Amino acid sequence: MSEDTNIKSNNKQSGFKVAIKNFLDATEIDPRMLGMIIALLAIWLVFDFFSGGRFITPRNLWNLGVQSSSVAVMATGMVFIIVTRNIDLSIGSMLGVIGMLMGILQAEILPDLVGYGHWSIWIVTLTAGIMIGVTIGAFQGSLVAYLGVPAFIVTLGGLLVWRGAAWWTTSGRTVAPLDDNFRLMGGGINGSIGYWPSWIVGIIACVAILYSIVNARRQRKRFHFPLRPLWAETLLAFLWSGMVLGAVAVANNYYLPSRVAAKIAEEKGLTIPEEGLFISYGLPIPLLIAIGVVIVMHFIATRTRFGRYIFAFGGNPEAAELSGINTKKLTIMIFAIIGGLAAIGAAITTARLNAATNSLGILDELLVIAAAVIGGSSLSGGIGTIAGALLGALVMQSLQSGMILVGMDSPMQNIVVGIVLVFAVFIDTLYRKHAG
Repeated sequence: MSEDTNIKSNNKQSGFKVAIKNFLDATEIDPRMLGMIIALLAIWLVFDFFSGGRFITPRNLWNLGVQSSSVAVMATGMVFIIVTRNIDLSIGSMLGVIGMLMGILQAEILPDLVGYGHWSIWIVTLTAGIMIGVTIGAFQGSLVAYLGVPAFIVTLGGLLVWRGAAWWTTSGRTVAPLDDNFRLMGGGINGSIGYWPSWIVGIIACVAILYSIVNARRQRKRFHFPLRPLWAETLLAFLWSGMVLGAVAVANNYYLPSRVAAKIAEEKGLTIPEEGLFISYGLPIPLLIAIGVVIVMHFIATRTRFGRYIFAFGGNPEAAELSGINTKKLTIMIFAIIGGLAAIGAAITTARLNAATNSLGILDELLVIAAAVIGGSSLSGGIGTIAGALLGALVMQSLQSGMILVGMDSPMQNIVVGIVLVFAVFIDTLYRKHAG
C-alpha cells in the first residue's frame, strides 16, 4: 500500500510540474520574472501581517512607488552595464554631484537670469543635469574602453571623486528651496496627476497592451513563427490590464490631507460636504517618469540594433568584436546612458526632498546594483531584463519600507539588504547551471 501511495504521489508531483511547464511555455512567461512577482507579493503580505495591516494600504503603496522611482530609473541603465560584464560603483556619487549642480543652477543662477519662478527653469535645469550626467558617464566609459582600466576601478575612483565634488560645489551647504515646477517631479501634494487623468492614463495603457499583443500575433503569423494559444494571450491581456487598473485604483484611493482639500475647496469656491471632501492624489509623476524610462529602455534593449549589440557583446565579447561590433564605442555609450539616467534619478530625488544635500545618493549604488541583479541581470554577462530591474527596485524598496514599518534598526536593514543581494546572485548561479 505504501509503495502504491508513493507512486501516486510522485505521479501527482510529476503531473503538476508538467502542467506548470506547459503553462509557462504557452504564455511565454519568464520563470524568474514570475518568481520575482511571487516573492514581491510574499514580502508585501509578510510585512503587512507584522505591521498590523499598515503595509498594504493606498498611502504606503503610493509612497512605495514614489520612493522606488529614482532607483528604478538608474537600475535600467545598470542592466546594460552588467549585461556587458561591467559594473558602475559611482552611480550614487554621480547622483549626488549632479543633484547639487542642478540645485545651484535653479536656486541661485537661473533666477538671476530669467527671474524667480520662470517656466523655463525646470527645463533648463533638467537638460543641463542630463548633459552633465552623459558627459561624466562617457568620460568614465572612455577610460574603460580606450585605456583598458577595469570598470570596477574606474567607477570606484568615480565614487570617491564625484562624492568629493558634490561637497566641493557648495562646501557642504544645503541648497534649497527648489523651483516649484521642478518639484513636481518628486511627487508630493502637487506632484500627481489626479483622479480622472489617472484613469485616462490607465485606459490608454490597457489599449496599448491589447494592441501590442494583437500586433505581436500578427507579426508571428506574417513570419510563420509559432503562435501562442488564444487562451494564453487572453489571460495575459487580462493580467497586465488588471495590474494597470489595480495600480490606478490604489493611487486614486489615496487622498489629500483634509486641511489641504479644504484649502483647495476654499480657493475654488466649493462647498465641503458633511462627510468631508476627498480629493485623490492619482498616479505620482515620479512613478510615471520611471515607467516611461522603463518603456524606452525596454524598446532599446529588444527592438534596436544597439540593444542586440549590447547583449551580443555581453554574451561573447571576442565574437562580438570579430563580427564587426565597435565594442569601444558601445562601452562609452552605455556608460553615457547610465550617466544620463543618474541625472533623471537626481532630479526625482532632489525634487522629492525640495533640497540638494550632500547626503544625496549615499549607498544608492548598492540599491541600484541589487535591483538589477535581483531583477535577473547576470554578473557573468549577456542576460538581463529592463522589466526585471523595475521589479528588483520594488523589491528593494519594499524591504526597506517594510523594515521601517516594523521598527527594524538601520544597521539591521543593511544586513538584510546585503543578505538578499548575495542570495540573489546565488539563485542566478543555480539558474544558469540548471539552464546550461
